[in-house]
Amino acid sequence: MPPADRTAAPVDRFGRPVRDLRISVTDRCNFRCPYCMPRQVFGQEWHFLPRAELLTFEEITRLAGLFVELGVRKLRLTGGEPLLRRDLPDLVARLATFPDIDLAMTTNGSLLARYAGELRRAGLGRLTVSLDALDEPTFHRMNDAPYSAADVLAGLAAAEAAGFGPIKVNAVVVRGMNEHAILPLVERFRGSGHILRFIEYMDVGTTNAWKLDQVVPAREIVERISAVHPLEPVAPAYRGEVGRRWRFVDGNGEIGVVSSVSAPFCGDCTRARLSAEGRLYTCLFAAEGYDLRGPLRAGDDDERLRERLAAVWRGRTDRYSEQRAAANAAAPRAEMSYLGG
Repeated sequence: MPPADRTAAPVDRFGRPVRDLRISVTDRCNFRCPYCMPRQVFGQEWHFLPRAELLTFEEITRLAGLFVELGVRKLRLTGGEPLLRRDLPDLVARLATFPDIDLAMTTNGSLLARYAGELRRAGLGRLTVSLDALDEPTFHRMNDAPYSAADVLAGLAAAEAAGFGPIKVNAVVVRGMNEHAILPLVERFRGSGHILRFIEYMDVGTTNAWKLDQVVPAREIVERISAVHPLEPVAPAYRGEVGRRWRFVDGNGEIGVVSSVSAPFCGDCTRARLSAEGRLYTCLFAAEGYDLRGPLRAGDDDERLRERLAAVWRGRTDRYSEQRAAANAAAPRAEMSYLGG
């Protein structure tokens, strides 16, 4: 446990505590979604981190434990695609030993049918699966990879059979690419017990050539759905919940809409992000992170590391989405595939 109040439960300069830690376990992905990791960047293929530069499972567990001591109550494994990290269930089993922690993972679902049971047995509590369309032409246009929507649906079925549920299903909506997929996704998951969430296309990173006119605003998404299946708003379940919740009036479940562009929610953001090679980011739209791997491998003890984490969080002033403007749009930012969303 932390040795003194000076490192316990830090809050940033806007009074926001740190409650959520998103842990990228790899920068690699087997999809090439144009909004996240387009196949080529300025005519070049992606270059990935050497394995020696990735945090080991022991290092991830140690840092996660320090964050837990500072008040984190949710740990989410991300990537890239986290299921590409060898022996991932071993890491899950390590993190599952922390008491009173919500342990979750976000995946594209393509490999989930193979690993769902093992992940559940290791102690993973919740899953979020990305699925941007059900029809194969649109699905392929959105992921640019040799996988099908059927692979993801098979992963969802395996996860459900393994005891996961309700599962969140995330769809990024990009105008001109997949907004026609909104209602088919609703029809597929309405009444299923799972929670479908639509995410506005965000300007994370710089390789996706983001433009504001490609954003389908949350209000438009809700109106499209409600015209067919009436919706009513639901109060947030907790402070910092990123998805605005809506339920079907007829009782057939709910949806969520993440409106980082049209209705920012920076004021309640309690999330920190740990990159695969051990850099701490305090905002999804940040350009630079704080090196933790260096001090960790140089031999810093837990007290010194804990103080570093608390100091970074106390100095946090991030609220990019509330300040989004042309001047900010040109600034460098870490890539979505690197931070894991």
